[in-house]
Amino acid sequence: MIPFSVLDLAPILEGGDAAQALANSLSLARHVEALGYHRYWLAEHHNMPGIASAATSVVIGHIAGGTKTIRVGAGGIMLPNHAPLVIAEQFGTLAALYPGRIDLGVGRAPGTDPRTALALRRTLEGDIENFPQDVQELIAYLDAPKPGQAVRAIPGAGSRVPVWILGSSLYGAQLAAVLGLPFGFASHFAPEQLEPALALYRAGFRPSAHLEKPYVLLGVNVVAADSDAQGRRLFTSHQQAVINLRSARAGKLPPPVDDIAPFLTDPRIAAMLESSLACAFVGSPATVKTALGAFIARHQPDEVMVTSNIYDHQARLRSYELLMAAGR
Repeated sequence: MIPFSVLDLAPILEGGDAAQALANSLSLARHVEALGYHRYWLAEHHNMPGIASAATSVVIGHIAGGTKTIRVGAGGIMLPNHAPLVIAEQFGTLAALYPGRIDLGVGRAPGTDPRTALALRRTLEGDIENFPQDVQELIAYLDAPKPGQAVRAIPGAGSRVPVWILGSSLYGAQLAAVLGLPFGFASHFAPEQLEPALALYRAGFRPSAHLEKPYVLLGVNVVAADSDAQGRRLFTSHQQAVINLRSARAGKLPPPVDDIAPFLTDPRIAAMLESSLACAFVGSPATVKTALGAFIARHQPDEVMVTSNIYDHQARLRSYELLMAAGR
């Protein structure tokens, strides 16, 4: 069985707050660690009312400090928002505190809207265009320092925290291939270019000091429940959240509804939802196992990263439990 891992969106629930969301994240991390999941990643988002992981490095420390063996990391850090040295110091510190357990996935999207990106960076000029150079600078800070190197990450230098390229397009696939780094594709929300991106990455991969052969991680949505009907109902929370986000009405994660159809009266919304959530596997353990198994057989990932954006925390814990049992 290939490794299963977790992408936690740290959802802030309607009627809840960030403190509850972060407590739920730690509860989930401990739960999936006991179940045998391989990694637990959090993502950088800003100005999102429904996501509590804006200070991603801080939340990673919270999760790593409350667990024992599971790898913990960023899926990902939006590198254009930061100086590479700052990220090297943050993740070097995490690696010093939790040796052998920290991952660093990086992406070039802002993780927010343009106005908030400007507030984060103070300038938007040249940031995305410099992404390849920033990645290499970051890796250099995490590598052993060179003789005469004037600027070092302390902590960080020599930590060799594994760096991943994350993306939802051909750009990230090509960069990961050229640099010889592992590649995570965001098929859980942007699956349109999944197949060409994987083909490009695998065909163009150059072995490096970091990785000998291509390594692909694919993101998927999973909502597993005791029945198909129950799974579909739980999934309506995430469906509503995606509709709200794409309609510029981002908010907290809403409770599930009995029928999602009233939200899909606009054919454009319905088509958007179907496209963006094409890699969602929802229902009973048998249903999820069959559909996810076909996805794995088709795309041959080395690892699957699961996000389960479920309103009820106990149902969310149960979903990961059912998935792991079905996967075995």
